[in-house]
Amino acid sequence: MQCLTGACTALITPMKDNGDVDYDGFERLVTFQLEEGIDGLVPLGTSGENPTLSDDEEERLIRIAVRTAGGAAPVVVGAGSNDTAHMKRYVERAKALGADAALVVTPYYNKPNDSGLLAHFSEAARVGIPIIVYNIGSRTGRNIPCHLMQKIAGIPGIAGIKEASGDITQMQDMLCQVAEPLRREGRAFTVLSGDDALTLPFMSLGGDGVVSVVSNLYPKKVAALVRACRAGNFEEGRRLHYELLPFFRAAFIETNPVPIKQALLWAGLPAGPCRLPLGPLDPAHEAALRAAMQAVTG
Repeated sequence: MQCLTGACTALITPMKDNGDVDYDGFERLVTFQLEEGIDGLVPLGTSGENPTLSDDEEERLIRIAVRTAGGAAPVVVGAGSNDTAHMKRYVERAKALGADAALVVTPYYNKPNDSGLLAHFSEAARVGIPIIVYNIGSRTGRNIPCHLMQKIAGIPGIAGIKEASGDITQMQDMLCQVAEPLRREGRAFTVLSGDDALTLPFMSLGGDGVVSVVSNLYPKKVAALVRACRAGNFEEGRRLHYELLPFFRAAFIETNPVPIKQALLWAGLPAGPCRLPLGPLDPAHEAALRAAMQAVTG
């Protein structure tokens, strides 16, 4: 796989009203993403409610994503766990089922030390599929600082990072202190934003793209924003950023993916309810979410 760049969608997992996975709806969503020109697909991540999915459900979703994408866009499968042995099996499964890369989150709850994290990602890389490190301390309780990411990035097979710290200073350090030295050595390494609202400033610093929640509903708009920035057309990038900004905010008015699934439902796309422990959107937030959708034109 070449260096992953552009706008990649953190795919939701649509459910039926009875809580079963809507596999036909998932295939429809993947097709929608491809038709709208998205650059990459990321199933089984946070937005995909992977903690509540069974192994059989996950395997079927991976198969659908890979088959439907058909090589038109890379498929980066969420394969994280806070148990290294389980994580390695998930990465092996992603490879066996034809995924282009695996997204491996920092182990959550057990808050590993530096040596443990380094060993964890080393084990992921041994599988032989490109590994994108997913750094999101707000959910895992453990941020990966830049000095440690330099060591992790030096492991052969570590292909990049989804940087979702929400800290633009850390994001720029990942670019200039981690990615750039590797690129000077001739090695591809991608740094993707994990925060929709930071896409524009991150791209202006030289970022490679975004793993987006909002692109579940607006793939063409988010892809256009990223492409404008990559082309140096920041006037167009700013226009799209400010058009999408109300929805960037509203999509996280409650825990993701609760708001985006409600918005997809209103838009007539497969979504369904979230699985417990995520409940439905608070009715007090409905007006703000609808208003944010109305702000996005075309």
